Amino acid sequence: MWFHRILGQVSVDLGIDLGTANTLVYVRGAGIVLNEPSVVAVAAGTNRVLNGGRAVGNLAKAMLGKTPGSIQAIRPLRDGVITDFELCESMLRYFIRKAYHRSWGLRPRVVVAVPSGLTNVEKRAVLSSAERAGARQVFLIEEPKAAAIGAGLPIAEPTASMICDIGGGTTEVAVLSLADMVVSESLRIAGDEMDQAIVEHLKRNYNLLIGEPMAERIKIEIGSAYPLEQELTMEVRGRDLISGLPRKVLVSSEETREALAEPVDRIIGAVKRTLERCEPELAADLVDNGMVMAGGGSLLRGIDRVMGEQTGLTVRIADDPLTAVARGTGICLDHLSQWRAALESSDDDS
Repeated sequence: MWFHRILGQVSVDLGIDLGTANTLVYVRGAGIVLNEPSVVAVAAGTNRVLNGGRAVGNLAKAMLGKTPGSIQAIRPLRDGVITDFELCESMLRYFIRKAYHRSWGLRPRVVVAVPSGLTNVEKRAVLSSAERAGARQVFLIEEPKAAAIGAGLPIAEPTASMICDIGGGTTEVAVLSLADMVVSESLRIAGDEMDQAIVEHLKRNYNLLIGEPMAERIKIEIGSAYPLEQELTMEVRGRDLISGLPRKVLVSSEETREALAEPVDRIIGAVKRTLERCEPELAADLVDNGMVMAGGGSLLRGIDRVMGEQTGLTVRIADDPLTAVARGTGICLDHLSQWRAALESSDDDS
């Protein structure tokens, strides 16, 4: 025990929410110190990160859809899975160094939140990437578990808690009790699919081509899952698919809601399937305890309301839902002995 206390004084532990859209880093004792897009800018045809390895995060995202042929802005994760291991490692190394300011002491221990649906091969890829990026020891925690801990749910108690975490690449739904997931589902439909649905709607109805950043803006500014008291409109600019010239159109929240209906329905379907697999006693607990929503997707206007109507549960959105997973990794770091059994690490046989 004394040995681990000494290690804690010469190293700083980090919690990482390695998201498809954004990566958040929690530093033990300091809270969340970094929240940047999971994007890397490289020289075209190579994995050489530009600007001396610093074209990562905010700087790289600003280049999305605007780069010349010599530069590529790449997201190294898709649907919660690493699609480019070398770039993911470069991104993690940059974020760890940016958050970990010490030039002395041991390398940090790191808790990384990952989707619950990852295969063992995909988990080993995350462990390896984090170790090669500079971590001394790496622990993995499933995102719904981290989100529930970060949202303050009493998951260690013998009562059912339910979480729906809608991220960029995956939606994680889980019922938890006694510090573990009893029933869960990982769906590779989330914020990115919502953005793509908006892109396809504008192609189909306006012959207008827009990029992912513009689709995300539409979703944030006028998107909804439930009718609004006062519907909204937004001027959208893109390229006309027939003339090839720049054009703008006025888009309403009603049609945006129509475009988002399919991905929202699929998320609701995942929640219903999870509930159907619950034991009767757990289902009875949820009548009183309800469900908590986290992740950026939970900020879509009215999604909690439509979810409540479709499931019959009381649904609330977690405080600061964007950071719930990162806060959960931080709580695990702060109380590692308590949550150690809930984590997988590079030392485990699995």
